[in-house]
Amino acid sequence: MQDGSQCSGIPPLLDGRLSMRVYIGHDSREQAAFDVAAKTARGFDCDVFPVYEDRLRGAGLLTRPTDRRGNTMWDFNSSAPQSTEFAVSRFFVPMLAHSGWCLAVDCDVVFLQDPHELLEFADNDKAVMVVKHPPLTATGFKMDGQVQTVYQRKNWSSVILWNVDHVANKRLNLLTLNQWPGRDLHAFRWLADSEIGDLPGVANWLVGVQPKPKRPMIAHYTLGVPAMQGHEHDEHAEIWTEASQR
Repeated sequence: MQDGSQCSGIPPLLDGRLSMRVYIGHDSREQAAFDVAAKTARGFDCDVFPVYEDRLRGAGLLTRPTDRRGNTMWDFNSSAPQSTEFAVSRFFVPMLAHSGWCLAVDCDVVFLQDPHELLEFADNDKAVMVVKHPPLTATGFKMDGQVQTVYQRKNWSSVILWNVDHVANKRLNLLTLNQWPGRDLHAFRWLADSEIGDLPGVANWLVGVQPKPKRPMIAHYTLGVPAMQGHEHDEHAEIWTEASQR
C-alpha cells in the first residue's frame, strides 16, 4: 500500500490489474471526513493520495491569490468564496498523476462499492468522465456554515475519472489553473462538451439531495458529514458513521 503522504505515483499491480489511484482533496477543517474517505477507498485496494493546497503552494505550482476571512477562504480571481481548501487544487490532479486513468474526489465521500468498476466506463476519447448532475438552484449554507453557491455544472467536479493522457487536458496548465475563475474550472471550460464523458449516477450520489440508489458506489455528503455540528442526524448519516467506526 502506498504511503498516504505521497502526492503522485504509478499504481502497483493487484492480481494482474492496475490499482486505482484515488486523489482526495484535503481540507484542514475536514480531517474526519478525509480519514473516512481514505479508509473506505483503501478498503477496495485503491492507492490514496491526498491533495494538499499548501503543498502545491509550497512547490510554486498554486499561486492564485486567496485570503482567509474567518471560516471562509476568499478567491480573488473568482471574486467569490471557496468553500474548501481543495476547491481549485483538485484540478492539479493531472499534473500529480502524470499518466493513465485516476479518480479524484472530494473528501466528504464514502466508498460503498469498488471504484475499480468505474474503469468499465473509461472512454479514451474523453478527457474526463463525470456524473452530469442536473442544475441545482438551492441556496443557503452547507458544511460548517459555508455559503451554498450556484454555478454551472455544480457537483460535476466532485468526482472525476481523469484520462490524464488525453491531449485536451494539456490545456489545463499553470496559467489556466492560477488565473481562471474557479467557476470556469468547475464547469470544465478547458474542454469541449464532446470531451466530457458520462459516469452513472451511483458514482456520485448526493446524500440528502437525491434519493438513495439501490446500489450506490460513492456516497457524497455534499451538505456536510455527520462529524460536523448540526449534521449528526442528517438523512443517511448512519452510512458515514458506520464507515467511520469500521
